[in-house]
Amino acid sequence: MMCTVLKVKRSGYYGWLKSQEKPNKDKELVSLIKEIFNDSRKTYGSRRIKRALEDKRHTVSRRKICRLMKENGLFCKAKRKFKVTTNSNHKHPIAPNLLERKFNVTAANKFFVGDITYVNTKEGWLYLAVVIDLFSRKVVGWSMDKNMTSTLVNDALLMALWSRRPPKGLIWHTDQGCQYASESHRNLLKEHGIVQSMSRRGNCWDNAVSESFFHTLKIELDFKQIFESREQAKQEIFEYIEVFYNKKRMHSSINYLSPQEFEIAALAA
Repeated sequence: MMCTVLKVKRSGYYGWLKSQEKPNKDKELVSLIKEIFNDSRKTYGSRRIKRALEDKRHTVSRRKICRLMKENGLFCKAKRKFKVTTNSNHKHPIAPNLLERKFNVTAANKFFVGDITYVNTKEGWLYLAVVIDLFSRKVVGWSMDKNMTSTLVNDALLMALWSRRPPKGLIWHTDQGCQYASESHRNLLKEHGIVQSMSRRGNCWDNAVSESFFHTLKIELDFKQIFESREQAKQEIFEYIEVFYNKKRMHSSINYLSPQEFEIAALAA
């Protein structure tokens, strides 16, 4: 009837209706993409946003997501390079590389990896040591201090041991830094029945998971800024690790789940 009154073809009328619906649907989609993008600390690209949309029962191509992100100024934080903090010029014993870049493991609490990085604040450097379970990529231990000593790495590992209670025989892989080779650290490993493993000298790929975590951390927390104080840096790093990274951030290596979601799914399987 409407087509007769308006003297238009039926196909043309329905084509017009469809063209009016598309802007509204795109507007809703853009709103949803912005929400996901902001929740990810402006770090998710089209691949992760596509997965997040699928979790919300929206099937959209990556090409369309890329177009809408570009049109709305949604650009991921740029990648940057960072200097190495490892000091392997020491006379302490060096452990063999038992991990051999076998980063995909089938059970929790079997292989932990760790490393140290630095954070710039107006009060001086803040050093961060972490312990990561290779199974889920979860940060299971961490420690922060103004000094880069063996106590820093010992405290991070002790946190992991208290929270995870791994069985004896755990493989603990790090670089050849003097903190990890120190007598106090080796004594700690012996006390808890932990087997030490170390990367080859100057080979960051042997500990790629730890390197990748720090790279991600520095991009997503925007370390181009200088924190006002060590305390501010500590608070932001704590919130990033415990609230966002472990519980929410998607990881492509574990089927686009967060570390906590991956471990829950593994227990339910």
